[in-house]
Amino acid sequence: MNEFIRHQLEVYFIENKAEADKIADQILINKRSRERSEKERLNLKKTLQSSNSMVDRIQKFVDCRTKDIEKREIFIVEGDSALGSCKLARDPDFQAIMPVRGKILNCLKAEYDKVFKSEIITDLIKVLGCGVEVKSKANKDLSTFNLSNLRWNKIIICTDADVDGFQIRTLILTMIYRVMPTLINEGMVYIAETPLYEITTKEMTYFAYDENEKNEILGKIEGQKYTLQRSKGLGENQPDMMNLTTMNPATRRLIKVMPSDAEKTSEMFDLLLGDNLQGRKDFIAEYGYMYIDDADLS
Repeated sequence: MNEFIRHQLEVYFIENKAEADKIADQILINKRSRERSEKERLNLKKTLQSSNSMVDRIQKFVDCRTKDIEKREIFIVEGDSALGSCKLARDPDFQAIMPVRGKILNCLKAEYDKVFKSEIITDLIKVLGCGVEVKSKANKDLSTFNLSNLRWNKIIICTDADVDGFQIRTLILTMIYRVMPTLINEGMVYIAETPLYEITTKEMTYFAYDENEKNEILGKIEGQKYTLQRSKGLGENQPDMMNLTTMNPATRRLIKVMPSDAEKTSEMFDLLLGDNLQGRKDFIAEYGYMYIDDADLS
């Protein structure tokens, strides 16, 4: 600063002490405000890094690139083989993959201390990010439920179209219903339909998601040579086929788990997975014949 100007300022401040005090006070306020903002920025950065590192530590979880919650989707798949196929078939910009290893715990019958000791379940809860709606000492290491902390716009359960796949799907839904029912009530949970049959002609490949669709396709291509095969498990499907039938938003089929189904779902979960042994026997005696062809009796 020019010596003359500095001298003039010193004289001014000496002669106008009240004005000098006001300026000094404002300088201190601005300094403290900058320091506070910088501290908050560092704390936020530390929190985000801590959150990300926690998710990064979850075994075999594959995140997506975007941080825009409105676009993010997570596919909950069964096993490492499905993880590999879905990873190749997904859009990495907005689709993440979380594998579950085997059949998870039946959360409807288990006590909370056993539920929250399951690594598969706690990993899934941490990946979702919203915490749990359970007041118990058993979940002291998990955050209290807050929907605004959910890291995904869609939670998509994606399992094989067979008996084992349906059971895993039901167990995952049971877990969500018991510890995070708001996710179902808010329409955040979906089931990815996977095709039952692959029908190939010389010119085109068709996918049928149930017996009726299979018959409709066979009627449509009547007179043409074709091959029909039961669709393989997710882990054996080619990535382009997986993308087309299961993951691409333009061509896939999703079933939203509707809030209106919650009470009916609860009753059925309790009947089939709960402690009502006699009710389960009565249900099987009355309706079991409808599913005998799908039963694994080996």
